Amino acid sequence: MRTIGGDDIARTLTYPALVEALEEAFRGEVEVPVRHHHRIAQPHGDATLLIMPAWTEKFLGCKLVTVFPDNAALEKPSVYGTYLLMSGRTGEPLAVIDGRSLTAWRTAAASALAATYLARQDAAHLVMVGAGALAPHLVRAHASVRPIRRVSLWNRTRQRAETLAFPLVWDGFEATVGDDLERLVRDADIVCCATLSAVPLVRGQWLKPGAHVDLVGSFRPNMREADDDVLRRARIFVDTRVALQEAGDLADPIRRGIIGTADIQGDLFDLCRGRVEGRVSAEEITLFKSVGTALEDFAAATLLWRSLEAEQASVGG
Repeated sequence: MRTIGGDDIARTLTYPALVEALEEAFRGEVEVPVRHHHRIAQPHGDATLLIMPAWTEKFLGCKLVTVFPDNAALEKPSVYGTYLLMSGRTGEPLAVIDGRSLTAWRTAAASALAATYLARQDAAHLVMVGAGALAPHLVRAHASVRPIRRVSLWNRTRQRAETLAFPLVWDGFEATVGDDLERLVRDADIVCCATLSAVPLVRGQWLKPGAHVDLVGSFRPNMREADDDVLRRARIFVDTRVALQEAGDLADPIRRGIIGTADIQGDLFDLCRGRVEGRVSAEEITLFKSVGTALEDFAAATLLWRSLEAEQASVGG
């Protein structure tokens, strides 16, 4: 059984290849049971355990994820994960994969996949709200599908945003840190949020015509990254319909009657299979809300495995 770490993932995967693999998976036939979602009581707020299986005839995979929001105070990551990839024919373990790194790659690629359908073709300015582990992946993934060169960073702790800016500048982005989130959002073509916020950060009145909003945080019903006006103004899409129950940015407004389930235009299955239309005008505001799905992990893990196997065969040949 092979152990695949974060460095192996970063060396092997590319965002264009991963976006393509995700699109193929959403068009294909992968068995994805409802994931197990368990709360774990903690002194200062609940933690979360996720168990996420998926399989085809050739492969079987399962991810275990823990989310402990208070870990930041201990200078540890909030999210840990492990992915076990097995043979779909025999159940034989093939690889243990760094789930945290795999999650970051597939989450960002899912947002980029959605952006291929929902963001304007000429989107050039991205505002990144949040400067955690996902942020650099999201910036680079969006830049792989849209001509993003200008990146504005905002974080509650400015120092973390400044730390993120340096490698982005090194990669050739015009990356700056801002303190006035309203001013940044008003000028943004894409607003990407990846936080654990319990209160809305982005307001609908700030969004300019044609903006695309990518909400990656708020994976629990008590979390919000966007206010009700964002939901009212945007055409709303999700990765899967699970987001309507799990994500506070949707579950809360639906519960209060601000929006209804009929306001959800479609999910990634609908977009990738051509059952619904993505962006229909240059002026409309679009929104994509993701909570993650085992399908994405499975697609990323199998792409990674096949790429490493091809690499090994090439070296051996």
